[in-house]
Amino acid sequence: MRSPIPTHDIAGLILAGGQGSRMGGVDKGLQDLHGRPLVAHVHERLAAQVATVLISANRHHDQYRAWSSQVLPDNIADYPGPLAGIEAALTALASQAPALPWLATVPCDAPCLPANLIERLATAAANQQCHVAIAHHGDRVHPVFALIHIDSLPALRAYIATGRRRADGWYADLPHAYADFSDGKDAFINVNTHEELAALSSAQK
Repeated sequence: MRSPIPTHDIAGLILAGGQGSRMGGVDKGLQDLHGRPLVAHVHERLAAQVATVLISANRHHDQYRAWSSQVLPDNIADYPGPLAGIEAALTALASQAPALPWLATVPCDAPCLPANLIERLATAAANQQCHVAIAHHGDRVHPVFALIHIDSLPALRAYIATGRRRADGWYADLPHAYADFSDGKDAFINVNTHEELAALSSAQK
């Protein structure tokens, strides 16, 4: 299947701006998996599917620049969540000329993300003529595995301005589509604790 949205129109964003609270406050994207940071695994899979990669990070910017020249802090203080990272990335894209019209978002703690993630999100967005497409498998929605058109930025800013932070809430009032990944649920394994990281490491040996 060929993506209905060309790769050169899509920027990728790795969301690494969280506090890593369930890991004791460490920077989750920089935790080791098989000798490489989690962000390196994610970048390898995402970079093959998009024109360029941005990283949302609120600390260790110099280290993250090993994978992207565009490492963006949140424009909103106090770690408000992934929507702040998405807002910063869409704002950055809007300021560039020419502006890439689409942003694909993935978390830094999902090193097994699908090799056809962007293609299938783009197909869902095109088929439903929507500006937002989100991955799901079964009854599980993965709101930060998404493809977002730059025209959605005003709606996102308006949502954040209300004080709401849920990643699965801001697109609820927008036309949106879901891309079904029921055939690859293990691709969305994410790492929230040191125990989960150790388990993933053991499973992949």
